[in-house]
Amino acid sequence: MSDTMITLKLDAMAHGGEAIGHHEGRAVFVPYAIPGERVRVELVEDRGRYARGRLLDVLEPSPSRVAPPCPYFGPEACGGCQWQHIDYAVQARLKGLVVLDQFRRVGKFEAPPILEPLPDATGWEYRNHALFRTNAEGRLGFLSARSHDVYPVDDCLILHPMLNDLLHSLDMAYPELEWMELRAGTATGDLMVVLQALEEESPSLEVDFPLSIVQIRHDDAIAPLIGLDYILEAVHEREFRISATSFYQVNTVQAAQLVEVVMEALEPRGYQKVLDAYCGVGLFTAFLSEEAGHVTGIEVHPAAVADARHNLAGADNVTILEGTVEVLLPTVEHKLDAVVVDPPRTGLELPALDALAAHGPARIVYVSCDPATLARDARRLVKHGYTLEWVQPVDLFPQTYHIENVALLTR
Repeated sequence: MSDTMITLKLDAMAHGGEAIGHHEGRAVFVPYAIPGERVRVELVEDRGRYARGRLLDVLEPSPSRVAPPCPYFGPEACGGCQWQHIDYAVQARLKGLVVLDQFRRVGKFEAPPILEPLPDATGWEYRNHALFRTNAEGRLGFLSARSHDVYPVDDCLILHPMLNDLLHSLDMAYPELEWMELRAGTATGDLMVVLQALEEESPSLEVDFPLSIVQIRHDDAIAPLIGLDYILEAVHEREFRISATSFYQVNTVQAAQLVEVVMEALEPRGYQKVLDAYCGVGLFTAFLSEEAGHVTGIEVHPAAVADARHNLAGADNVTILEGTVEVLLPTVEHKLDAVVVDPPRTGLELPALDALAAHGPARIVYVSCDPATLARDARRLVKHGYTLEWVQPVDLFPQTYHIENVALLTR
């Protein structure tokens, strides 16, 4: 066996979805493997203190290893999923252990209060939107696992059936496209295609069922080609308008569970003034408005601001502000009793975190899709006098290593 071929016993899962073993005093990261397995790998990347290996053989498989049902899954194929080889009941537990590890290592919490993850009902057919690109032959697909090449895909097992049906039904001139996003209101039946063409001229297309098609120009202008420039989606029987470029949670069923966790953590009462920072289209704001005294939402994306104002038009106790949290939060003059933040993956900018701590709300509920930046920011808030009460993982992304988390911090 050459120096690059080694045998490893894997003992943990890393943030990023790779299993970890140790060889000659350094960590070796192995994708498509599972903690507890003994594997043979080829070292393909040497970073000094750690290395990365390519899985060659599973010598002692984990009881949790299953046959991936998707024909496109694997290191040389589609990069959309990383964990189809792991039984779904175990995936959620592994994600909880990853969150625990991040709070220990990044956040420096000795005994972080991580709750049992809340899993998806089935682990499949959940995605309500997906971004496709075209390969050299004009076929639609997802970026490959190991490159920026496009791997063609005809069916996707984590797409909601509405989107797979839409994908099969489209008659479009794909070579003209740079990218195409399919969106669905899974609770309402609304469908949308959002696309950008290589040229500003609209691509040829035909549809014979109710559908909205929107083109995004290279100057970011939105041009509806067919139908409306938004869809409607419903969470807990409340409808939300979502424009073509507005962000919304990828898993509608689990988004409802996320709302329940956030509301339980905030404990809104009629007298409270609550802030929803990075409020998007107003998902949390809508439910807070029914119980809190006043809700202020802050959102930087103009289309999402317009959606939020539309979605909250009937609530006279809601104010939606357009701009960045770090600029607008210091201008909020009234006392904040509670705050929910749902920042990008990079977490809170320091000026935003400092402004939040300066307001001193009794409760901060932090929603995050990145446990590392969440752990970092939780530690910063603890230094400002807060206590980390608990972290609730909510699995919005089955078959992938991604995990949504809700953390409660109290002053």
